[in-house]
Parts: sequence; C-alpha cells; structure tokens
Amino acid sequence: MPGRVVVVGGGVVGACSAYYLAKAGYSVTIVDRAKFGAACSHASCGYVCPSHVLPLAMPGAIWSTLKTLFHRNSPLKVRPGVVLKNLGWFLGFARRCNQRDMLATGHSIQALLNSSRGLYDELLRAERLECEWETKGLLFVYETPKHFEHYLHTDELLRREFAMPAKRFDSSELAALEPALKAGMAGGYLYQSDAHLRPDKLMSELRRVLLNLGVEVRENCEVTGFVKSDGKATAVSTKSGDITADHIVIATGAWTPLLNAELGCRIPIQPGKGYSLTMPRPAVCPTYPLIFEEHRVAVTPFASGYRLGSTMEFAGYDDSMNRSRLSILTDAAKHYLRDPLAEPVQEEWWGWRPMTFDGLPVIDRSPSMGNVLIAAGHNMLGLSMATATGKLVSEMLNGAKPHIDPTPYGLKRFG
Repeated sequence: MPGRVVVVGGGVVGACSAYYLAKAGYSVTIVDRAKFGAACSHASCGYVCPSHVLPLAMPGAIWSTLKTLFHRNSPLKVRPGVVLKNLGWFLGFARRCNQRDMLATGHSIQALLNSSRGLYDELLRAERLECEWETKGLLFVYETPKHFEHYLHTDELLRREFAMPAKRFDSSELAALEPALKAGMAGGYLYQSDAHLRPDKLMSELRRVLLNLGVEVRENCEVTGFVKSDGKATAVSTKSGDITADHIVIATGAWTPLLNAELGCRIPIQPGKGYSLTMPRPAVCPTYPLIFEEHRVAVTPFASGYRLGSTMEFAGYDDSMNRSRLSILTDAAKHYLRDPLAEPVQEEWWGWRPMTFDGLPVIDRSPSMGNVLIAAGHNMLGLSMATATGKLVSEMLNGAKPHIDPTPYGLKRFG
C-alpha cells in the first residue's frame, strides 16, 4: 500500500520520479541541497533524443581520449590528475571500448530512450506542460566530405542494429533544409524521431504539476545520511532535521558517490562538466537543433531564445567557470553559422553530468537498505531518460511489473 516517499534530488530525474510516484498514490517530498531544477536540469540543450543510443565507450574512444591530454582546448578534456585519482573508472571505460559491449550497452540505452520519448508525449499532453516542445528532429552537420562519408558507417550500424534511420542530405540539400548554415557544408543527417524542449521551463512546469499533486518541495536541504533500522532507512537526515519515510529515492546525479558509504555500495560516477551559453535568437536563427559532430558542439533554437552547449571536461568536482570552454562553443558556432551569436548573453552556465564508465544509469535498490532506490548516473541523457526512469522507479517501489527490464541498470554489473 502506498506510503511516504522522500526523493533526494530535485533535478529532472527526481522530478519525474516524484510525478509517477504521486500519480501512484504515494505521499512525496522532494529535498534538494540547492534549488529545485537548478543543476544539470537547468541549462542543457534540451534534447529528447532516441538517436543517442551509442555510449561514449566505443571502439577508438581510448585513443581519442588520450589525445585530449595534449590538446589545450579539445571539446573532450581529461585532466591527468583526475585519471590517476580515479584509475578504476577509466580502466572500466577502456575495457568497454569494443564492439560487443558497445552494442549491448546501446540496446539498454535505447530501451530507456524509446520509452521516455513516448512518455514525454503523454506527459505533456496530460498535464498541458508549456516548455517549448518541438518535434522537428535533430540535425547532425558535417563540414568536411571525409567526416560526412565516414558517418555513413555509423548510420548503417544504427539502421541495422537499432532500427534508427537518419535522412541523409548532401551539400545542396542541406543548404536548402537549413539556410542558417554557412555555404559549403559537406552534408548532414536528420534524426526525425528526436525532439527538444526548454529545460528550465520544463522544470518550472513540473514544479507546478507536482505541487498540484500535493508533492512537497524542500530546497536548500542537504541530506547528510540516513536513520537506519533492521536493514531499512526510516528517515533521511538533513542539516535541518530528519524526514521520516517508508521509501527513499536517491536521484542526486553527479553527487551520488558522496553517499556511497551510507548506501553500502560503490557507485562509479564521475562528474563530467558541460557548458552552455544562452542568448536571444539571432536574426538568422536555425530552424533545427544542430550538432556539429566534428567540433562536438550543439545548438538549440528555442521559441524564446537560443543556446550553444556541450563539451565534456573530466576535472573532478572543480566548481570554477573555465571560460576557455565557453570559447569552444562560440568558435564552433562562428565556424558553421551565418549569424552565430546574439546579444546580450543571458546566461553562462556549467553543470556536472553524472558519468558512469559503461554509459548506463543505476536504477536499483541499495544493497544495505532495501527500501532505498538509487536512480542516478544518466550520463549526458538525464533529460532524455527522465520520464522512463521515473515510471520505472514507481513500478519498482510499487511492486508492479516494470514496463522495461531493469536488469541492465542494476548494481550487480559492477561486481
């Protein structure tokens, strides 16, 4: 019978978990160490992208990663000291850079992505969420013929293994499809299954819906541990006092490893810092959300604005703003777009993505507390996987038949 659930973490995964739990009849409280929706759920590029089935760990990724150690402004940057301090994580990543593991992981990623894509349609329709939802697809743009033709192998693999086709556009077709691009691009691939939204507006709307469902939201409430009894947690301990609960959901993203000792397991998450810039729409604004794959930079045209984002920096829990990373975004936009920037810049932002070495999230019970469920480690796809994760969390707590198999996201895979 439904009882009281405390969801630790007010990001998009925590919010969606709270939503499905409240709809299932639970009394839900969300607690967050800062503000609801203020971390990685705030200023990402907003993609809901079933096309992103392939993990970072793939053949050739080791060499690509090693090269970043010597390139000052590579879109993917790994600090040598972080590697030495977290050697087990990076060795785990290296072991999975093969075709067999890539495909197996990809199918488990796809299960969450496909479920989430459909659930977003249902959620937005049922709750009338105003978050600038658009279903135009996602356009990968290539500058050079070499990289454009090379991507054909990936396109064929996605078609064959994942039934995920893209529509291919040659240079002239691409220019007609997206006039915001500079002339002379080699070509592009459009994934028509993908969608996008404005993340901060989604979180604002989810908060409205959650409050209407009776969910309590406590901000600036840092969890320090649990009150335990007979293999269960009876409350979460915070700096403001204990909050009793029948069940607890840990949706703390990149912060999750800081609770490892309390959870009774080692969750291998590394913070991968991403950046974004938000500004008004330029005079010549792209129609489609774009990914410049050769430069690893993304562009999202919202109805109310315009965002450049991406890059990946493994720098530990470094909370400084590295302005050279912002330059990677603007330089790439100038490289590809006729009208790349607009004034004023409304927000310069960074956030920690919760990166697991195998590319899969953890959605499983704590081995030391049977009523504590962990839902974290969604890598760069937290927004894309949030609705499916939230529904799965509710099903697992409620004893219902899971709508997708949770086995691939279990802790046992880490040994």
